Amino acid sequence: MPRSLVSPEDQKVTFVELFFDLVFVFCVTQVVSLLHEGVTWRAVGESVLIFWLVWWGWTQFTWALNAADTTHPRVEAATLVATGAAFFLAVGIPSAFQGRSLWFAGTYVVVRVIGLLVYDWVAWVNPSQRAAVRLFSAVSVTGLVAALAGGALGGAWQYALWGLAIVLDLAAAGAGGREEGWNLHPEHFAERHGLFVIIALGESLIVAAIGLSRGEWTGSQVAAAVIAVAGAGALWWSYFAGARTALEHALAGASGSEQSSLARDAFSVLHFPMMLGVIGFAAVVEETLAHPGDPLAIGARATLGAAGVLFVTGLGFALRRGRCRVPVARWLVPPLFAAGIILFPGASALEHLALFVTGVLVLCALEARGRAFEHPAST
Repeated sequence: MPRSLVSPEDQKVTFVELFFDLVFVFCVTQVVSLLHEGVTWRAVGESVLIFWLVWWGWTQFTWALNAADTTHPRVEAATLVATGAAFFLAVGIPSAFQGRSLWFAGTYVVVRVIGLLVYDWVAWVNPSQRAAVRLFSAVSVTGLVAALAGGALGGAWQYALWGLAIVLDLAAAGAGGREEGWNLHPEHFAERHGLFVIIALGESLIVAAIGLSRGEWTGSQVAAAVIAVAGAGALWWSYFAGARTALEHALAGASGSEQSSLARDAFSVLHFPMMLGVIGFAAVVEETLAHPGDPLAIGARATLGAAGVLFVTGLGFALRRGRCRVPVARWLVPPLFAAGIILFPGASALEHLALFVTGVLVLCALEARGRAFEHPAST
């Protein structure tokens, strides 16, 4: 009999998925490059716009591979082709707003279409899953057309149509998430997102390493690198020291359309601001290593403060969506330290980065006390 394309119940993350993820997370570094010339409103807006498309391409493919047997030769071949397209997608990011918008849009559409194709293969034998995939695909195609048209027209049309593509992506997620039959595997799904977080945090350290290797290795630069490593570690702690497990348990405890809508909200949507936080952190680390003794401009200070708030409270909202207990400190500590970063312009970049790390570490220490993130079902 022909081998089934449907994922087995005990499916784990496979090497082809990790290969796909590594290439995609390179896009995080490329998005950071859009902020090389300074953290301006336009640069931030372009970074958010293009990273949504990158993120949505990755998360849609993650849903498809969650439902597919990723050791099946057809699925492996499709994933490898999508990985190659993702490589050229990443290459096009720095110039996506400078004359090569169609290059980026074209490779983005290729990745998305391959993902939809894999999902269609998997859903073919299951009527309820096939209905969910077809509804999601029908709305998604309109977003792909908008993204491709924006890339072809460029200029103001590019911003407008790529913004429309985001709206249509959310509409597709809203429509599809209400359907049953997505064949979700919570452990595999949560593990894929956790691995993306790990690799993205690792990319922020690569940015720090490149900045240090290009410098003169002064005492202040070495101190900035040490603080950057501590910051990435603190962000890791805030995610993996209980929160990720609680999210996985919440997803495993749901079923039917509630499970699919929870996966959509807590992972596909609310992990996006968290990854924006990683990008903002990496961009300010890069600037700090270049000029550790100089004060940060208001845009960079706002970006650093927002990075902590986005990552920590974004995860808090994901936990709340999963009906997990969220300590009050997760809502109060990040905005407090963000205000300190923004409202003290006389401090050096090194001091602002140290304040950021202190805030995340204080939060982690407060959450380590007690039974943080406990799900009501476990009480």
